[in-house]
Amino acid sequence: MTETVPRTLPRTLPRTSARTVPDATAAATAFAFAASAPAARTARAPRRPLASRGWIALGGGAVLPVLILAAWQLTTALGVFTMAQLPSPAMVWQAGVDLFASGLLGQYAAISTQRVLIGFAVGAALGIALGALVGLSRAADVLFAPTLGAIRAVPSLAWVPLLILWLKIGEESKLTLIAIGAFFPVYTTVSAALRHVDRQLVEAGRAFGLRGARLFTAVQLPAVIPAVVSGLRLALAQAWLFLVAAELIASSMGLGFLLIDSQNNGRIDRILLAIILLAILGKLTDAAVGLFERWANRKWG
Repeated sequence: MTETVPRTLPRTLPRTSARTVPDATAAATAFAFAASAPAARTARAPRRPLASRGWIALGGGAVLPVLILAAWQLTTALGVFTMAQLPSPAMVWQAGVDLFASGLLGQYAAISTQRVLIGFAVGAALGIALGALVGLSRAADVLFAPTLGAIRAVPSLAWVPLLILWLKIGEESKLTLIAIGAFFPVYTTVSAALRHVDRQLVEAGRAFGLRGARLFTAVQLPAVIPAVVSGLRLALAQAWLFLVAAELIASSMGLGFLLIDSQNNGRIDRILLAIILLAILGKLTDAAVGLFERWANRKWG
């Protein structure tokens, strides 16, 4: 006769034993989080790179000009060049002091800067407008791009005789020539950048109901801000180049006039003075564009 063994195992585990593994995992996670919290609080914020600090950048940027000035002074003191070939820095400084005392230096610098800023503003505005049209419209690209590409290849001095005949030798011809120089860098960079804007951004903007000018200002323009700023900087440099071309040919005031007048009179010290002033003014205006770039990045970046 076979004896029946009673079943003593419970059908289900107790509730406390079923929660043992999850409770242990949760406790371990909480302990790890508590242990890592002090380390997270004591972690230091990342330091800025040394080269990005303002005073380091300013001092580093002044090293090369100081070396050039020292080499210039040394070569003139040793007689490597004659004074007729390369005047000393002291002679150039004295020429600047004399022109400043006569009131001509400030007048020449002011009129040249005014011409550059006006021509640059007109040329950049037209470049942004037409660049946006060509970059956003396939039809405008086909219609305008080939002709503007050909006109862009025309040298600056080639425009001077035509502008003098059309607009005479007044301010209009000079401002027009500077505007032509500032137009093409902005037009080229803006049109090329807008062609490569991410299509998903544009579709997302349209999904939110943006069309036309609102889509351009809210989605497409912020996407091409770096390219626009690069174009503005190139345009500003071109504006200074075209300024000298305009003032060398037909002008009675300005730094370009100072260059040609000093050449005719054999004043190499004043020629060097005009070149140095053009470099300083060009750098100052480029720094102003850099401030605009920071503002634009904060607003649209």
